[in-house]
Amino acid sequence: MTTSTRPGDVLAGRYRLIDLLTESRGGRFWRAHDNVLERFVALHVIPEDDHRAPLLLAAARESATVLDARILRVLDAEMRDGRCFVVNEWGTGTSLDILVTHGGPLGPRRSAWLAAEVAGAIATAHSRSVAHGRLNPENVLIDRLGAVRLIGLCVDAALHGIPAGRIEQDRQDLGGILYCSLTGTWPGPSDSIVPAAPHEHDAVLSPRQVRAGVPRPLELLWTDITEAGHPRRRWQAHHDADVSTASAVRDRLMEFLGDPNGLSEALAGSIPPINEIRPVVLPQVPEMTIRDFERPAPDSDDPPAPLEPAEPAEPEEQEDPEEPEEPPIPSVSDIVDLPTEAGMPVFGDPDEGDDEVAWLRARSTPPPPPPPFDEPPVRPLFAPEPPDGAPPRRPRTDVPDAGPTGERSLAAAGFWPWDTGAGGPGDPDSSDATAENEAVPGRSWLRLAMVVAACLALLIGVAVAFNLGRGRTPLGAEREEPTTSPTLTTPAEPTASPLVDVVAGTFDPLGTDGGVENDDAVALAVDGDPSTTWSTSTYQDQLGRTLPALKSGVGVYLDLGVVREVAAVDLDLVGSPTEVELYVSDDAPTAAPTGQPLASDTVAGDEITLEPESPDGSRAAVTGRYVLVWFTSLPVVSDGFRAGLAEVVVRGR
Repeated sequence: MTTSTRPGDVLAGRYRLIDLLTESRGGRFWRAHDNVLERFVALHVIPEDDHRAPLLLAAARESATVLDARILRVLDAEMRDGRCFVVNEWGTGTSLDILVTHGGPLGPRRSAWLAAEVAGAIATAHSRSVAHGRLNPENVLIDRLGAVRLIGLCVDAALHGIPAGRIEQDRQDLGGILYCSLTGTWPGPSDSIVPAAPHEHDAVLSPRQVRAGVPRPLELLWTDITEAGHPRRRWQAHHDADVSTASAVRDRLMEFLGDPNGLSEALAGSIPPINEIRPVVLPQVPEMTIRDFERPAPDSDDPPAPLEPAEPAEPEEQEDPEEPEEPPIPSVSDIVDLPTEAGMPVFGDPDEGDDEVAWLRARSTPPPPPPPFDEPPVRPLFAPEPPDGAPPRRPRTDVPDAGPTGERSLAAAGFWPWDTGAGGPGDPDSSDATAENEAVPGRSWLRLAMVVAACLALLIGVAVAFNLGRGRTPLGAEREEPTTSPTLTTPAEPTASPLVDVVAGTFDPLGTDGGVENDDAVALAVDGDPSTTWSTSTYQDQLGRTLPALKSGVGVYLDLGVVREVAAVDLDLVGSPTEVELYVSDDAPTAAPTGQPLASDTVAGDEITLEPESPDGSRAAVTGRYVLVWFTSLPVVSDGFRAGLAEVVVRGR
């Protein structure tokens, strides 16, 4: 009997195969439809004689004993017609491997929430002594509402020939799920298509070495899971925490999260739109060009032929000579000779009964070339030669005497230097003989002004040189001796140093018990010994500026004694993460601070330096007598929320 399966086949008389999802090692994974209950199901099919068939049926029985909303249930398992198949509940969503490969790492809080949900589902299975066996990113599903679903419980391991009952393997894979969510790589012992985590000296790099910004508590949790039983550095606030079970891992993750409200929606928002249907925009169809053809007669079967140019219309004689003549309409032949674009249509006059359309053609003969330019007249470069036997120059008889010396002014008489008898400005036969021989007006005054300006410039130069020679200024004033010699170096700005005699006090203006925040121990924050600490009271609710927070904050104020310049404040905190704001004022604080802080940060480690910035600009100094360290978010502790301050140092000038 054949064991092949095809779309449309019906197994066990009720499961119709629809889509083949994957196929490997002789097994097939289908999306099928249950014809009895009218719902979609997931169906694994292998041949009945496969050595994994008994292991698959046993895994299906074990998986069916676990009831958890986060685990897709086994609905049916059977051997029939030469096939062994297991029917699972159908789930829709995006698996973790697709989520991190297309959208990148999830971020600390979303990663911790996803790992906590998987750990809770695995803890339920372990309570029934049932192990998943192959917990990898492909078997973690996130639906469109942000709910986490686990698929392949026991069944996936059986299909890969892995024996059941590997609870320790599940705990190691839990650390791999957290690592994969934080870094986008897979370090777990089970195989996955997610890129492998980077190694160094045969050891997996920690999450903080792979991706910046991973909180230290999550890194230490992963270290505790992967290095159980080995000496290691523990988290200071949870050095005795247990991670030997999936339930303990979930408790550690929920302790880090604190309030998980809104994390499901945030996880749903991380799903990339890789399966969304996008509208297809087709390019605009270009407009079709209408070509005119002769329309055949209704009884004719011949195809239409192109139009020929219309014949020129003969002008009709005017019967009534008394009516005014209308201007004739130009015909096609009159327009063809005009320069125009080839293929331009010419429509006939419908009033004259001419409905035909002709096409203009370019002129057949090129237009005549333009007339040539006239050559400019040739001018001689030298004076013409005098006639034979004539002197080169003849004396001018019309030149007046210039003075007693007997010299004649040729320019006043309109002397023409090439005067050889051929005519010129001084020739009586020339057309210029009647012009007046006058000098250029204003030329004598221009020359006189130039001479006066040169004399003044010379006089000023002599005066300036005389004054400079006597050691005075160019204008003759006495020079002033410089009192101090200029320097090219600028004094170095004094460096900030720790301020001494700082007095600390607690500040809790919003407290209901009179603002008591371990006042007796606040001096330990400025005693110079980091081993002694002051801490806030332990709160059952988190601080914050928005409701439903208990109050906006609590803090410590530092009295510098006098108004000083504050350059930086070094904080050595206990516990993380902690949100801190810094305020500086001349008067002692009496109410909760408002407005923009001079410095703020979220502390993920132990030590931090806050450098206040003045509202007047980065170059303006921050001065004041009182420095307020204001906590707006406290780290999570075992019994609530509490912040600690081992040492605070104010550096200034």
